[in-house]
Amino acid sequence: MEYAIVDIETTGGYAAGNGITEIAIHIYDGMSTTFTYESLINPQMPIPLYITALTGIDDDMVRDAPSFAEIAEEVYSLLEGRVFVAHNVNFDYSFLKHQLATCGYQLTVPKLCTVRLSRRLYPGFLSYSLGKLCQQLQITIHERHRAAGDVKATTILFSKLLAKDKGEVQTMLRRASKEQVLPPHLPKENFDKLPTTPGVYYFRNQKGKVIYVGKAKNIKHRVAAHFSGQNPNPQRQNFIRDIHTVDFVSCGTELMSFLLEAAEIKKLWPENNRALKRFEPKFGLYSYEDQKGYQRLIIDKHKRFQQSLHSFGSISEGYNFLNKLVNAYRLCPKLCAIQRLPGSCLLYGNGACDGACIDEEAPELYNPKVVQALRDFEKLLPSFVLLDKGRNDDEQSCIWVEKGKFYGMGYIPYESDLNHPNLIKDHLERYASNDYMMQLIMNYATKHPEKTISL
Repeated sequence: MEYAIVDIETTGGYAAGNGITEIAIHIYDGMSTTFTYESLINPQMPIPLYITALTGIDDDMVRDAPSFAEIAEEVYSLLEGRVFVAHNVNFDYSFLKHQLATCGYQLTVPKLCTVRLSRRLYPGFLSYSLGKLCQQLQITIHERHRAAGDVKATTILFSKLLAKDKGEVQTMLRRASKEQVLPPHLPKENFDKLPTTPGVYYFRNQKGKVIYVGKAKNIKHRVAAHFSGQNPNPQRQNFIRDIHTVDFVSCGTELMSFLLEAAEIKKLWPENNRALKRFEPKFGLYSYEDQKGYQRLIIDKHKRFQQSLHSFGSISEGYNFLNKLVNAYRLCPKLCAIQRLPGSCLLYGNGACDGACIDEEAPELYNPKVVQALRDFEKLLPSFVLLDKGRNDDEQSCIWVEKGKFYGMGYIPYESDLNHPNLIKDHLERYASNDYMMQLIMNYATKHPEKTISL
């Protein structure tokens, strides 16, 4: 087996928006280096000053160097058919895969990360950066942060790792192994402990701070999906490098994992969660006075700068609720924008409307009914429980909704008596309700009425 040990220097931290300024490749047969390749590369873009300060490579040094397209064929021939080895392999691999693809070459070779291999064979070190590892293993690095110097040090490090290896390399190279897909700082043992159940998972950085919360129908598969592919955008590259541990909470159902994720994002506010932070309800119940002085109720799209009286996930949900107010308080469906017929509304003909639609009922008589409806509308909001699968055969999950608000959720024994709601509530954990959570619950309750019990 031959290894292509690689180091590159670049203009920045992600492949899509940056170029390679230097490359060095050592072909290693497991015993010694059989071939070396080194070259400066013109990235065809300015080299930032902070990169020059780190590597010493500036625009003048690469002005007459070949572009990557000029050396792509030779680089591809050195990598193809060999194991791609690098310190934090996904960084170097993502750059070279991206650059080769732009030149018409598809790089698909096995990868081996010396960071991950070092963690396995030399556990307990405080740091696994190339500089700190070499210091602890008495490896001298000449020209740090230059491709030739770093690749020579990585080759010596790799030879020590091979000498110490008792089968870890083959294990990591197996096609079924997730070892090379995982972030460089995430222990495989940590990943292996993840269950295949629904639930919520938490990515943490080196200091233990939660940097991302996710939900899943299958926790292990969903976590693995974060690491598949070689997306070169900077957000993903930085995110992957920052992951040091992952932990989880199992849930009985996918719905419970959605609700727990929403609650945890609101509580922890992780820097890499964006979608739920921007969630806004789709529709709302609004009230206004028209030119004739009638107080009107309408269902309309969510207005960012106007507070709604109540929120709904769909327009049909909003109209169903508004219809309840119309019927319960003898409101006019035309004044609630439910009907748009000329003349009187349909309810006027059967005596269920007092004629506000044709000015027979004056505003001073009609408006107090609207005010009373708004005072009492919570009575018409749904109260129910959703009972579903638990985390094991001895329990069932319970989601509790009270007056249109998410009260809490948890797990209760199958023999629980729902005629004593206060006893059930003792088993539930309280959560602050929001529009997103209620939209999830109402959508699920509509699709699964057999799991819903009204209170």
